Amino acid sequence: MSRYRSTTILTVVIALSTVVLAGCGEKKPGASESTAAANAPSAPAAPSGAASGPLTPAAGGKVIVVELYSDANGNYFKPAEIQAKHGDVVRYTLKVGVHNVHFLADSNAGKSGYPQTPSDLLQLPGQTYDVAVSFAPGTYYFQCDPHAALGMKGHLIVQ
Repeated sequence: MSRYRSTTILTVVIALSTVVLAGCGEKKPGASESTAAANAPSAPAAPSGAASGPLTPAAGGKVIVVELYSDANGNYFKPAEIQAKHGDVVRYTLKVGVHNVHFLADSNAGKSGYPQTPSDLLQLPGQTYDVAVSFAPGTYYFQCDPHAALGMKGHLIVQ
C-alpha cells in the first residue's frame, strides 16, 4: 500500500472517529431523556403528528405507551396493535435494543397526516418517540427499519 493511500485512510478513520465521539457527549443536568431526536439537527417540519419532545394529549386524550424490545423472544413492539382516538399520544419507549419507528408511505397508501419520516434511532433505554394522534380514522402501519425483515411491525388503529 502506498504511503499516500495509508495517510488518506488514516485521515478518514480519524475524522470518522471524531464525528462518532462528538455524539457521545456528557448529559447535562436537567436534560430531557424524552427522545433521541431532541439533539438531532433541525429538519423541515413534517406535516405529521410526530414531535421531538414529550407531548401532552389533547383534552380527554391519553398517553398510550408502546415498548420496543430486542430479547430472547425477538425484536418487537409491545403491544404491536394499538387502538387510539384523536387527541391521544402514542409514546414509543425503548426498553432493550436499538430501534426506530417508521410509518411507511407505501404501507399507508391513500392516507395522510401520519409521521412522514422515520424517527431517529432510539439507543438508550427509556428514550421515547411521541406521535400525536391527529390524523383521520383508519389503520396505519409502522415498523422498525433495522428489524422489519425480522417481523418488527405493528399497526395503529385510529378510531
